[in-house]
Amino acid sequence: MALLTLLFGALVGFSLGLTGGGGAIFAVPLLVYGLGVPAREAVGVSLLTVGATSLVGFVQRARSRMVEFPTGLLFALAGMIGALLGALLADRIPEAVLLGLFAMLMLVIAVRMWLKAADATAHLPIIMNDESLHENAGPTCQRDPEGKLRLTSQCAMLLGVIGLGAGVLSGLFGVGGGFVIVPALVMFSSMGIQRAIGTSLLVITLISASGTVSHLLAGKDLTLSTAGIFTAGSIAGLFAGSGLAQRLAGPTLQRIFAVAIVLVALFVVFRTLWQ
Repeated sequence: MALLTLLFGALVGFSLGLTGGGGAIFAVPLLVYGLGVPAREAVGVSLLTVGATSLVGFVQRARSRMVEFPTGLLFALAGMIGALLGALLADRIPEAVLLGLFAMLMLVIAVRMWLKAADATAHLPIIMNDESLHENAGPTCQRDPEGKLRLTSQCAMLLGVIGLGAGVLSGLFGVGGGFVIVPALVMFSSMGIQRAIGTSLLVITLISASGTVSHLLAGKDLTLSTAGIFTAGSIAGLFAGSGLAQRLAGPTLQRIFAVAIVLVALFVVFRTLWQ
């Protein structure tokens, strides 16, 4: 069982490394249906795994100065509150309904990944330096000539609301929320894609930590041995996935994972209805 736990954790980290976001969506189904972990405990294990794996990625990005701390901390503060709300809300939702909602979330992510793969322009910033991206034309949050974010009250409110929503999803389903955070940072704060990914990792780390603490304070089960092995596998898989991602075409990977997510979501729906 320990070897299988390590393998499943590696699959989660591997998918995260390959796609740069969305891979954590596999954690709960693998834990519930592959390892027999109860759904509510699986959320806690997923939060711990996502947080630890994101921390490793964040440290790597921070060393390269690809993290915007003020924006990330604002996002994270709202997200941590949202994670607490999500964890409290999860207690009031029947397990079958929770899994059904989770399957719907997976389908939304799959559609987004497929559309992103179909849009060739969505991949252009990935091969560019942040300095080569025009970062002064944000629709809500503007930047000064030096590239620093002008954190007006309107901008802070918008980023806070998005961070709160990402936190609620994290507390409910044990996902990191990177599929929400990265596009929001690029779209609303005019942040370059590479810096947005690094900043997102900071946000996910803090939100996941808040969600994990909320999970424990609520008295929910969290088997540390399972969580530790699953997390170790995820971190190892992250390095492997990141290395392979540099050699494969991004759009192709996005489509493959979109299809995989749809298949897993359909399996979750089938098992939930069957039970």
